[in-house]
Amino acid sequence: MPKIAILTSGGIAPCLSSTIGGLIEKYNKLSPDSEIIGYMHGYRGLLQGNSITFSEKVKHNYKILYNFGGSPIGNSRVKLTNIEDCVKKGYVKQGQDPLEVAAKQLLTDQIDILHTIGGDDTNTMAAALAQYLQASGTKLTVVGLPKTIDNDVIPVKQTLGAWTAAEQGAVFFQNIVNENTTSSRQLIIHEVMGRHCGWLTAATAYEYRNSLKEMDALSDLFISKNRWDIHAVYIPEKDVDFQKESIRLRKCMDENDCVNIFLSEGAGMETIIRNLESQGTKVPRDAFGHVRLDDINPGQWFADQFAEALDADKTLIQKSGYFARSAKPGFRDLELIKKSAFAAADFALQGDSGLVGLDENNNGELGLIDFQLIRGGKAFDISSEWYKDMLSDIGQETP
Repeated sequence: MPKIAILTSGGIAPCLSSTIGGLIEKYNKLSPDSEIIGYMHGYRGLLQGNSITFSEKVKHNYKILYNFGGSPIGNSRVKLTNIEDCVKKGYVKQGQDPLEVAAKQLLTDQIDILHTIGGDDTNTMAAALAQYLQASGTKLTVVGLPKTIDNDVIPVKQTLGAWTAAEQGAVFFQNIVNENTTSSRQLIIHEVMGRHCGWLTAATAYEYRNSLKEMDALSDLFISKNRWDIHAVYIPEKDVDFQKESIRLRKCMDENDCVNIFLSEGAGMETIIRNLESQGTKVPRDAFGHVRLDDINPGQWFADQFAEALDADKTLIQKSGYFARSAKPGFRDLELIKKSAFAAADFALQGDSGLVGLDENNNGELGLIDFQLIRGGKAFDISSEWYKDMLSDIGQETP
């Protein structure tokens, strides 16, 4: 019987626990006697030899995992090829190669199949690990699953957890928007996760606006639906003309006594970075070289650009990211998660390595994608009709 290991890595998403549940369910049918272990906190646990065996009780009660967010085996952001960072954090000793340490741990644990649940960074690290072992004459089957709420993995059409994150971000704003009743001329900026890709921001706005249809029944009361609507959506793929938008949004403010903006955290990032660096400020980055967006605070930067121009009496900046990514999966996601996890177990037992996903190179069909084709930073298609229709409906310039 093969020995199977699972790790979840990167930020959490509404699919991690349920994907583990799906893998257990399928292995219960295909290889019920196989031992399954989980490396705690992703690659950190692998480097430190910290794992837990899934008991028979856990394997029997796998369905419980379908109703949980987060990951029962923990996450971390570790890049195995970033030796300096791994040494700095104490995951390996000076002079050690993290890839070699991880590979030796897999050999020590006698792992035959490794499932990695994460984004492009997680799965490209898995590919590097498999190549390292292969070069040393060791066969390891690695089958990844694409987790990211940004929906920005190439060439995956729909990543696990993204639909739910959009739905939950809309729920978050359904409450936050009511703050517009606490002040006159209020500017609300809803900052949504999305470093390079605006899909989540656009999809969250779309889901939220669908929820507004329920307000039609109140149209004869003093409540104006326009005050609860979105007045602007800003994403990384579309430049913001601040002068033109200031004029348009000032009109919205005058008419509605408020302005509601949906902002992708990566929108205008290059402009913000240039602004900070011109002031002599060092831009903080993580182990993967990504700008630490929480530290540069895009929401506040946009608020500073618009508050005075709109003559706002009050400005409120709210981030839905942690709320949205922590949810259990919604119906659409859970269906895709199960199909993907079941397929991943099938491929793994056949000895085939790769990433299981809806392959855009194969008409969006679910299949096994070569790890070498996996990349991050896929841009949102701003020519999508639903997105253009939404912008047109709120009075914003369309692509």
